[in-house]
Amino acid sequence: MTRHVPALVVGGGISGLVCAYTLRKARIDAHLVEACPRPGGVISSVARDGFLLERGPQSFSGTIQLRHLCADLGISDQVVQAPSRAPRYVLIDGELLPVPLSPPAFFMSSLIDGSTKWALFRDILGKSIPPDADESVAAFIRRKFSTQLLDRVVGPFVSGIYAGDPERLSVRSAFPQLYEAEKAAGSIIRGMIRLAKSKKGPRERPTLQSFREGSETLVRALANKLGTALLTQTSVTGISCRKDGLFDVRLEGHGGDESVSTGSLILATPTDVTGRLLSRLDSSFESLLTSIDYAPVAVVSLGYRKKDVGHSLDGFGFLVPRSARLRVLGAVWNSSLFPGRAPAGNALLTSFVGGATDPAAAMLEPQELVSLVHSEISSLLSIAGEPVFSNVTIWPRALPQYNLGHAGCLARIEQLRAQFPGLWLAGNYLRGPAIGSCIDQALAVAEEVRERRRNR
Repeated sequence: MTRHVPALVVGGGISGLVCAYTLRKARIDAHLVEACPRPGGVISSVARDGFLLERGPQSFSGTIQLRHLCADLGISDQVVQAPSRAPRYVLIDGELLPVPLSPPAFFMSSLIDGSTKWALFRDILGKSIPPDADESVAAFIRRKFSTQLLDRVVGPFVSGIYAGDPERLSVRSAFPQLYEAEKAAGSIIRGMIRLAKSKKGPRERPTLQSFREGSETLVRALANKLGTALLTQTSVTGISCRKDGLFDVRLEGHGGDESVSTGSLILATPTDVTGRLLSRLDSSFESLLTSIDYAPVAVVSLGYRKKDVGHSLDGFGFLVPRSARLRVLGAVWNSSLFPGRAPAGNALLTSFVGGATDPAAAMLEPQELVSLVHSEISSLLSIAGEPVFSNVTIWPRALPQYNLGHAGCLARIEQLRAQFPGLWLAGNYLRGPAIGSCIDQALAVAEEVRERRRNR
């Protein structure tokens, strides 16, 4: 027999968890299925040998929606904030230089030369028009400012967010606020100020956050609230659409095979899985969704005795321009940001290797990655001893790439999805890869599901 559920969410990453939780809070009997033994996707915290490390995202930016969600879940008291003025560094000519945290400081910094500073000043007073065609982040920065700004600031910043290639990333998809600012005011700086003033409602002061026991605290809280409505180790093996508009979903799990019908189906799975599951509804789903690239990333966490580290580690960490010709994309100084990340007298540093510009690096063996990262960061941070702790996690499909043509691809996917009322998509390939962006989009999907049910 086919069991009916009012709403079925497929995929237990942060998008699926938030969507299912929000629907159930609205008294819609939503169920969530996840193929892996644990929910949370890339959000995974590990406590071992006195160290507390993150296998995926190292922290998250505070948002109003996230703050409200934590309050609902009763975990607000577990949130910890990084020092607000913790400096970020970028590697320039073998030296870690602090990235200025204010416009005046940026203009006074030795990070960029006079011609780049003049280009920034010219943007304040001048006016430019974005091209009609989709433009890469690299082309945008070179057109508006300089190659130096691209190499020393924007390129490393892109690595930190997307692990992406600025020559391929679309500025209007990856950084839509920059595109909209120029379109609105002919100036990035004036446009950003105008857009900020136009936003209504309360504003959240930007903060870098985690939880006392790691980011997985949020995952565990959501999973606990879902209870038996969350089924792990349960895969979807087929989806079909009936004449009455309901979806039949075939499930395979440790409890056996099962068929479920639902009027609200939300797929919060990676694009390759989503495309395969929807291919029976329309083969175009698979071709469109699988055209979205992902960057592989290796996350390498190393623990050191503080006495062996010559650098003060006062700050957030550092980013590396590709021109430096290192394989490390950047590093986060975890034990400098949040309490309890390393035993007394030790420091925890997490580095990232691979990305869209060096995908082969993520194919190295774990011990090779430990040796590579230790070798590259030792001279930068004056590290005299070997690591006393290591952990390597390799994500072959870590981050979706919002490359040129991404907006057009999403528009075609949306047109196709609209042909199947009751079907929704959620995930980090839609409105940004950050945890806050995924939460915002999951909440929007849940609201659309509620609205459709009210109007039926």
